[in-house]
Amino acid sequence: MAGASLLALLDDIASVLDDVATMTKVAATKTAGVLGDDLALNAQQVADVRAEREWPVVWAVAMGSLKNKLILVPAALLISAFMPWIVMPLLMLGGLYLCFEGVEKLAHRWLPHEDTNAAAEKTATASAAPDLAAFEAEKIKGAIRTDFVLSAEIIVIALGTVAGHPFITRLIVLAGIGLLMTAGVYGLVAAIVKMDDAGLHLQRRSSALLQTLGKGLLLAAPRLMKTLAVVGTAAMFMVGGGILTHGLPFLHHGIAALTGGAGLFSGIAALALNIAVGIVAGLAALLLVRIANKLRGAIGK
Repeated sequence: MAGASLLALLDDIASVLDDVATMTKVAATKTAGVLGDDLALNAQQVADVRAEREWPVVWAVAMGSLKNKLILVPAALLISAFMPWIVMPLLMLGGLYLCFEGVEKLAHRWLPHEDTNAAAEKTATASAAPDLAAFEAEKIKGAIRTDFVLSAEIIVIALGTVAGHPFITRLIVLAGIGLLMTAGVYGLVAAIVKMDDAGLHLQRRSSALLQTLGKGLLLAAPRLMKTLAVVGTAAMFMVGGGILTHGLPFLHHGIAALTGGAGLFSGIAALALNIAVGIVAGLAALLLVRIANKLRGAIGK
């Protein structure tokens, strides 16, 4: 009897592990698209950090990402159990935040935001340690905030794949996806930001082939970072706009009707429309924030 019970227990464990492996594979496939956006955004977020501080900054953001998931996984399990209706509104807020942050980046780059003297003063004091430390801390905070929204989307997508499974399967799959995505994203980000250092190291080698490879890495590194900066900003609108259009049926169906079915052209057109929705939503959010700030300033006076 005891032997039969042990065999039954082992069979149950094997069944759960099989379910976990299958569901983790499905969830990883479905969240792969968000992984690309997460990579572009986070590589962009740690750009402009001093070379010797790149890995510490990436590590700090990775630890922040793990803390985000320690919050998000239990929250997702609780919400799915007791308040499933609130998932979409929370995702919509996260999507709107991404759009707002994307527009704010563009506004900061293209619109006047501080007078020339203030900018000159800021540049002149940029070498001061406290300013560099504050700049680094702000970079880390911004990257962790952005990661929170993207991690929330990853967790919710993963949750959707295991919604009908037992609690233990949902817990293991969500935790596993969180760890896999964090290791994958920040491992690649760390490799990208150290491309130039790898290039310098190879250039010092005696082999002509390794020197050529090192030169190629040195030439590619700044171009890749610039490309990722552009892609990262576009990804904010793409992900944020996509969340908003999926959460608003009239927009979702309208885009589907305009793009007309499957195919490469339809996919590109839908992507462009999602980005357009993200830009418009971000502009509206930025306008509201600036109006609110002015009203608060007027009341304060």
